[in-house]
Amino acid sequence: MSTTAIRWLTAFVDMPSASFNAGVQFWQDVTRSSLSAPRGDEGEFATLIPIDGDPYLRVQRTEEGPRIHLDLHVDSIPDARERAQQLGATLIADLGHAIMASPNGLTFCFVGHHGESHIPLPGPADLEQRLDQVCIDIPADSFASECEFWHQLSGWELNHSRLHEFASLTQPSDIPLRILFQKLGADDGGQTARAHLDIACGQSVDAVRAAHESLGAEFVHGGIVWTTMRDPGGMLYCLTQCDPHSGLITD
Repeated sequence: MSTTAIRWLTAFVDMPSASFNAGVQFWQDVTRSSLSAPRGDEGEFATLIPIDGDPYLRVQRTEEGPRIHLDLHVDSIPDARERAQQLGATLIADLGHAIMASPNGLTFCFVGHHGESHIPLPGPADLEQRLDQVCIDIPADSFASECEFWHQLSGWELNHSRLHEFASLTQPSDIPLRILFQKLGADDGGQTARAHLDIACGQSVDAVRAAHESLGAEFVHGGIVWTTMRDPGGMLYCLTQCDPHSGLITD
């Protein structure tokens, strides 16, 4: 089988009406972005426009959430949809863009590619951070099949970490978001795959955490190389010790 040429990735932050404005303002501040004009039948969609480079973060007002879904930018939506269905994905709706669910329930969309290729730089210079990764959190009994689905769909190399609960894809250098897979523990209780955002901070995690808290985020808990936070809209995300430029874990 052929693979789907993914030209660009966009993370979509889906938030309910009650927390939408606070959540949008937070992510604007964190990414130093301006907000596009709203679009959609009810003005439910907007794009966060970075200072430089092409956008790769969007927001949606929805009755579900908060949650993250991925937009995969492709040359042919019908071809990509067919390929995904061959691999076990489900078509939820065809609205010009294709709304899909992965074999283990993660929502994603195929959308058109309009030449996006320029990854925004980290910033600001005195406190570098960059939203650089989407982590797909997967129930343990579905971990292998979900990883394989994304590997087969993208054609990107699947890498298994020395830590058995993680794997990742090696994407082209002009894709703005890396995809990490995390196997959830038996105590998680989730039945389907879900996703969260990771922000690379290098050795500035503590300072970035303080800056985010000043914007309304809350500390949840700390790990070995990551710190889990909750944004003002109630969505979990992580600050990591990865370098904002290279994506490699810093010592």
